[in-house]
Amino acid sequence: MNRTAVSITLFLAILVSACSSGSQENKYYWAEKMAQSDMQRNPEAWMIDFRKTPKWEYTHGLMMTSMMELYSKTGNEIYLNYVQEFADKFILENGEILTYKLTDYNIDRINPGKFMIDLYQVTGDPNLLAGIEKLREQMRHHPRTSEGGFWHKKVYPYQMWLDGLYMGAPFLAQYAHYFDEPEIFADVAHQFSLVDKNMYDEATGLYHHAWDEKREQRWADPVTGLSPGFWGRSLGWFAMGLVDAASWFPTNHPDLKEMVRIINKLAEGAIKYQNPETGLWSQVPEQPGREGNYEEATASAMLTYFLLKGVRLGYLDNKYLAYGKKGYQGILDHLIREDADGTISLESCCEVAGLGGNPFRDGSYEYYISEPVRDNDPKGVGPFILASIEMAELR
Repeated sequence: MNRTAVSITLFLAILVSACSSGSQENKYYWAEKMAQSDMQRNPEAWMIDFRKTPKWEYTHGLMMTSMMELYSKTGNEIYLNYVQEFADKFILENGEILTYKLTDYNIDRINPGKFMIDLYQVTGDPNLLAGIEKLREQMRHHPRTSEGGFWHKKVYPYQMWLDGLYMGAPFLAQYAHYFDEPEIFADVAHQFSLVDKNMYDEATGLYHHAWDEKREQRWADPVTGLSPGFWGRSLGWFAMGLVDAASWFPTNHPDLKEMVRIINKLAEGAIKYQNPETGLWSQVPEQPGREGNYEEATASAMLTYFLLKGVRLGYLDNKYLAYGKKGYQGILDHLIREDADGTISLESCCEVAGLGGNPFRDGSYEYYISEPVRDNDPKGVGPFILASIEMAELR
């Protein structure tokens, strides 16, 4: 079947599914509604993240992971088929991955490995397994700080970013679980311990966006090596990475206790900055009332997912459930828009933010609030689908 025919078949299947699940009595109503809306916007999954040409990206990995999770809960094969089409486009003979280059040592490119493992459990496709092994091979040789922390990218030497803890650690923990390499678990826990040691701020209870071991970057404090401030989505990435990675640890693993300690430490800090009225978190979380700041969707969805999953898995006390539910309802009340074509949209998503580069990104308050805001960014859509599944499981 050619791609046009597949896309038409997929679209018709979505319409049928939307009609059959068009009542909020469906346990996974909001997860399915958002997933189907995004599939309608992006008939082929490589189009996600407003792409004009195919590229192997962490955002696609996030979305494919959310689709696989939804498939596992609903059994609806439209989600599986959507992921399979994406895999067919990118995973080539002998596991070669379209547009991926191992020697870039970019930890962002590891994130899609999680959905590949999920899909491999369903299909047993040897090309998928070969692709998974290529990503594992990158992490065997990925450059590290002197303490053993993974660099964010080869072009960002000696730097650890909160974002990177989501991109690499859960894949490694999942790989350890399925492919019998238990020694990985200690390394995964070590990554989070290093961030806790080097990037935590006692005054706010939050973690800085990034840290430069060499203190060479213009954005880095010459004494601490830390970036100047705090960014909501970076905290969200770190939070999701924590609960996702921890979920693969054996319950009796000695390092799981350390993971749970950091989960609780982060949760305690995060709830301090949740708006008690709306349930949401701001782009710059510790300065919610400052001019130009706004309540941001991707951070809110990620932190909501973190709290809900943390409670469900027993890592967080049940008192955090109220905060998770408040965040989720806040997203529904303030950030979800019903569109004329029957789809739903997620508003108020920060498009991108980082540090360094040209033009230079200095990590200041003014910088973070200056980045573009858009609807339906996958960095919010994927976590919203996952948070919706967690809400369904907790009901």
